[in-house]
Amino acid sequence: MDQLTALGGAQAPAASHSPWLLEVEDLHVHFVTTRGVVRAVEGISYKVKPGETVALVGESGCGKSVSSLAIMRLLAKPAGRVVAGRILFQGRNLLELSEDEMREIRGRDIAMIFQEPMTSLNPVLTIGFQIMEPLLIHLGMTEEQARARAMDLLKMVGMPDPERRLDQYPHQFSGGMRQRVMIAIALSCNPRLIIADEPTTALDVTIQAQILKLMKDLSRDLGIALVMITHNLGIVARYADRVNVMYAARLAEQGAAAAVFAKPLHPYTAGLLRSVPRLDQPRGARLETIEGLPPNLLDPQPGCRFAPRCPAQRDACVAAPPPLAEVEPHRYSACVRAKEMARVGPTGLGLQSANPQPPVPKRLDKARPLMKVDDLKTYFEVGAGFQVFKNTRSEVRAVDGISFEVFRGETVGLVGESGCGKTTVGRTLLRLEEATGGEMVFEGANVTRAGGQQLKDYRRKIQVIFQDPYSSLNPRMTVGEIIAEPMRVYRLVPDAKAARDRVAELLTQVGLFEYMAERYPHELSGGQRQRVGIARALAMEPSFIVCDEPVSALDVSIQAQIINLLEALQEKYRLTFLFIAHDLAVVRHISNRVIVMYLGRVMEIADRDTLYAEPLHPYTRALLDAVPIPDPALEAKREYRVLGGEVPSPLNPPRGCVFHTRCPLAGDECKMAIPGLREVRPRHFAACIKI
Repeated sequence: MDQLTALGGAQAPAASHSPWLLEVEDLHVHFVTTRGVVRAVEGISYKVKPGETVALVGESGCGKSVSSLAIMRLLAKPAGRVVAGRILFQGRNLLELSEDEMREIRGRDIAMIFQEPMTSLNPVLTIGFQIMEPLLIHLGMTEEQARARAMDLLKMVGMPDPERRLDQYPHQFSGGMRQRVMIAIALSCNPRLIIADEPTTALDVTIQAQILKLMKDLSRDLGIALVMITHNLGIVARYADRVNVMYAARLAEQGAAAAVFAKPLHPYTAGLLRSVPRLDQPRGARLETIEGLPPNLLDPQPGCRFAPRCPAQRDACVAAPPPLAEVEPHRYSACVRAKEMARVGPTGLGLQSANPQPPVPKRLDKARPLMKVDDLKTYFEVGAGFQVFKNTRSEVRAVDGISFEVFRGETVGLVGESGCGKTTVGRTLLRLEEATGGEMVFEGANVTRAGGQQLKDYRRKIQVIFQDPYSSLNPRMTVGEIIAEPMRVYRLVPDAKAARDRVAELLTQVGLFEYMAERYPHELSGGQRQRVGIARALAMEPSFIVCDEPVSALDVSIQAQIINLLEALQEKYRLTFLFIAHDLAVVRHISNRVIVMYLGRVMEIADRDTLYAEPLHPYTRALLDAVPIPDPALEAKREYRVLGGEVPSPLNPPRGCVFHTRCPLAGDECKMAIPGLREVRPRHFAACIKI
């Protein structure tokens, strides 16, 4: 009897003679739209054993999530439909079952964890009810039994104070806690298979490590099979047993995770692996990229879908689609040059640089900083809720006394978990939020309380690139109008013709075509929209740009293109960047210095190479430990410790050092005094009394 059966007991699975729990065979999924038929999934096949973790990886729009929704029979109707193939679960074809039969399997035998837990949980129902609901429906428990089981499940997924949490609502939980609730719901009926669709995309690196370790441990201990859909190759390397690589609705490669990462047999897989900045390798001058974009699945070209972006293509690649064939034992690839690639590797086919060039050190003028921030504070007053007799208000100290300098031509990385105050720092520098205290000095002038013409001049010189390029672009304006508007407002161009010429020039500079000025944002891909955001920032001819998570919403190959573009523009125009991000590998690649924040305060500041080689603060070390490296062989040897606990609420921060509630080195003295930021080594600052 396993742990979950002991908790309340699901029925044993039906007997099956196949060693495979799930078999997807030649699956085809189409969506019928007003513009035509979108061939979202074309002929994919893969299998999953009990207790195994199988990953589906690929760029956005490749069909990963659609294939999982097809397994769950959750495709949007009537547009989405399975037009061919079989999905066998414990020997039964799910596509032949009635809706009532499928409803019994869905949630009980097959569970799904969706990408965004806040939209997956009902905001008007308590967490306890949402965990109890499948227990009442599928297992026929009484309310008392279901509540006891729900509390045990919350304990299993590491939820603090589970009895009190059962009566709370989703909005009262952090992102990591909501994802734990989703896992508890998925585990509630003792499923045989869990499909996790980007389960940690919205989570910080430390919470991501907690959630994935929990899922892997439960999968191993309880014999639950796990299908993990992700574009994070580090996660795949750390947790997956086997990998299926998808591109443009088709499978490109299959094999054991260790074998695929060690020797990819498809040019697309090799391209994905080389596009990822890694913490375990020397930093190169540029990230290697996969140029171009995936094809339009409304009208894909014949032959290999990857051929237009592949440096190793031949005439045979465009003649007919290459089948997924066994190249080596248990290794499959859909490439006409797969056997050649197996012999000579990606470098032999010209897919990877054999000798990446080291970066050229920047020469910075450190006589006078471009931007100097001194003891900056940004507080927000929030209501404590409706109260009959009194109106009490609380204060969120989003930024609580931080100081740093940024020199002309430099890139300063600002990292930390969600809610630490990174974005508030950027918004305060942009004067989108008013500072509560402290000073901001830009080009020698105090701009903290600047107004009138001084503020207008300042805002022209400091621009921003937002995280989500779609929500930051006006959907009713063309790309040309979006880029031209700030130039017209500031009268940087004399007439409409000069504005059009300048827009065409800017589009070319960011790697877009001039004709795209006539398009609307919804007609562009995510990477193209982000390039439009960069062009709009450059239109003002700024000297300082705040980059607020500019690549976190992009696929790994597009991310590499944007990072290379930012570095090229910085070199050409001597731009200065404050680069806000939570991806430590990206920050290491692009930054000269790095600032680490936690709950409104600075924990550590150092030059990039120093910080990553010899971190001083325990929080910085925990962040670096949590970052998975896209190499299964290295991950198997790493000894990493998962940082426990959650980030405290900024409404009620801990006394003393704000990190002491999660710090492995914390003592009683850490709870008493707030450690100041001090220079521990030359130009290496840390805020920890234990150092």
